[in-house]
Amino acid sequence: MKKKKILPIVIGILVVVIILLIAGKKLGWFGKSFNVSVATETVKTKTITEFITANGKIQPETEVKISPDVAGEIVELYVEEGDQVKTGDLLCVIKPEMYISALNRAQATLNSSKARLAQAQAQQIERELTYKRSKQLYDKGTIPASDFETANAAYKVAQAEVKAAEFSVKSADASVSEAREQLTKTKIYAPLTGTVSALNVEKGERVVGTSMMVGTEMMVVADLNKMEVQVEVNENDIVKVVKGDTALVEVDAYLNRKFKGIVTEIANSASTMGTTADQVTNFDVKVLLLKKSYADLIDSVAGNKYPFRPGMSATVDILTQTRNNVISVPISAVTTRVKLKDGGTVEVTGEESDDIPEEVVENTSGERDEKQEVVFVVKGKRVKKVEVETGIQDDKSIEILNGISENDEVVIAPYNAINKILKDSMEVKVVKEEELFKTGK
Repeated sequence: MKKKKILPIVIGILVVVIILLIAGKKLGWFGKSFNVSVATETVKTKTITEFITANGKIQPETEVKISPDVAGEIVELYVEEGDQVKTGDLLCVIKPEMYISALNRAQATLNSSKARLAQAQAQQIERELTYKRSKQLYDKGTIPASDFETANAAYKVAQAEVKAAEFSVKSADASVSEAREQLTKTKIYAPLTGTVSALNVEKGERVVGTSMMVGTEMMVVADLNKMEVQVEVNENDIVKVVKGDTALVEVDAYLNRKFKGIVTEIANSASTMGTTADQVTNFDVKVLLLKKSYADLIDSVAGNKYPFRPGMSATVDILTQTRNNVISVPISAVTTRVKLKDGGTVEVTGEESDDIPEEVVENTSGERDEKQEVVFVVKGKRVKKVEVETGIQDDKSIEILNGISENDEVVIAPYNAINKILKDSMEVKVVKEEELFKTGK
């Protein structure tokens, strides 16, 4: 009877042991001595320069788009694209015959108005004399009052006619000036010394334009001695950029070469791209290329006076801050976790809260749980999760303001382990980084 009672107990114990073995294996309670292989690096001090990277196009600092103020056919074109011009050089001529005729008509109208003015003035003199004689006779009682009043009215009409003729002369004179100016505008001159960087018309082509609106864009004259890069900087980064910041410019046409520049202009108004749902807000920033940084590319003998051409693609690194002798770690060593109510953490897989489980994002009071930046410091055979405060960063390293000290050993790889697998007090195996990626762990 005792054996029959003991047997179920033994079987139950065996089942529990098997379950514990399976669960322990899955949870990593035993098995291999090391669950995760990691690469580490000793914390050191270094100089970090923070920069903002933006892409853009090269353009002249000064360029003028030339459009006509009159319409007509181009009868003379004295330049070609790439020609050097000086201020005041004649660039092209628009057919002037119509404007010559308009000037002649205006001049004839002016002469006619002057003749009418002379006639009105002569008539005024005649009526003034008549008025004076009538007044003398009227004062003596020789003529009736009606005759005097008639002479007086005629004199006043003559005075008004003179004034009207004078206004007519002024109007005609203004028309002559306008017609002369229109004729002058048929000849187009260079507004500055520079290069014809674009030529959009040919001889014989008709162009349109008025003084009230922009006409056909005929050509562009630019000063290629001073070139700049116009880039778009994201709204999150624009607050870090100030006028006078140093920049390094990499031009696609000159690989493995960086040129120096300086921020000269920052837009106050934003430019938006994309639809309403996914708009990207950027600000235009202009970076002037310093000529001394590309002086060796200028070869006047070979004709290569301008190594940069409008429209070339460029990548700009705007240097915003530099800090010397600061504690830093590789960017890959820092990850973001969400601090749970019980003191634990969970990895953050994205910037938006949709990527974090809902039960983790909000606590019982409806408030969001706090995100924290952490690194994993190796202590013996285990890692310790340490919350840190970060500062500026460059393309490789990030400043640590507090949380760790110089000579601490932090985990820098693999990425998946740092972001998801590693937990506080987890046992790890330290290997060289190259071995880590060879084994694929």
